Amino acid sequence: MLLQFGDCALDPDRRELTRSSAAVPIGPQVFDLLLHLVENRAHVVSKDDLLQAVWRGRIVSESTITSHINAARAAIGDNGHDQLLIRTIARKGFRFVGEVTGGSQTALRGSVAPDPLLSTEPPALPQELPDKPSIAVLPFVNLSGDPEQDYFADGVAEDIITALSRMRWLFVIARNSSFTYKGYAGDVRQIGRDLGVRYVLEGSLRKAANRVRITGQLIDATTAGHLWAERYEGALDNIFDLQDRITESVVGAIAPQLERAEIERAERKPTQSLDAYDYFLRGMAGFHVGGREGLDQALSCFRQSIALDSEFASAYGMAAWCLFTRSLNG
Repeated sequence: MLLQFGDCALDPDRRELTRSSAAVPIGPQVFDLLLHLVENRAHVVSKDDLLQAVWRGRIVSESTITSHINAARAAIGDNGHDQLLIRTIARKGFRFVGEVTGGSQTALRGSVAPDPLLSTEPPALPQELPDKPSIAVLPFVNLSGDPEQDYFADGVAEDIITALSRMRWLFVIARNSSFTYKGYAGDVRQIGRDLGVRYVLEGSLRKAANRVRITGQLIDATTAGHLWAERYEGALDNIFDLQDRITESVVGAIAPQLERAEIERAERKPTQSLDAYDYFLRGMAGFHVGGREGLDQALSCFRQSIALDSEFASAYGMAAWCLFTRSLNG
């Protein structure tokens, strides 16, 4: 039976989601997650429940659940800031709070967005970004005025997603999630929060006669700051060859930019462990003393600092300097 809420309709039998009578592209796991939340809207659904219902008990990362929740929100016109339909319940899980008609379960009564002052539920916490570098490639905007070029712009973005996905150190949002923002001209910081990513790649396409110009820009979604931008031009004689060359150029250019941005972010990130910081300061004292004894003492302290905080970048850096200095001096 059709489940309707707001301007959306969810058809469990045909596995279709429509919004304002238009079909919404949605991945199978995102569909299962949304359906499970809607059918169990009378109570909070824990992450363990989602793992069992959507992933059949298979263990997945926290960022995977977050990206699927954000994709479900985007598909139904919700977001992580407003949470009008899918509410994050701090330390508990998620709950669908929209008014639903249809289905075998009685729809919730009251407003779609309950007054937070009257709610007894704890306030939602902002969703944390994954520690792993994360990026979403948004659909490229077709500025040529020719709707026939939409397929080319989408093809370029899809190729870039596929190429970036081969980098094991990088978490890339799937096409079904990022392409829900096609035609969306909102704040890139909001997109980053919705999708749970630190970086966003966006671009545009402009066609004139038999030539096409594509621009791309890499943005830090936490600050909306531009990290990289470039323009590519080519003839449309061989579309697939042009797509391949653009994809290779974009991925080759942004990969070092992402690595550099992550290094700078890690360097700015202090340790939260006072013991790790204490060992780091002791190591710095030994390093400045120098000599074999000083370097050995410093290296030992830096290693203990790393053992207490495996993400303390400064301790790794100074340990490397100790090893380099010892090697240099034989």
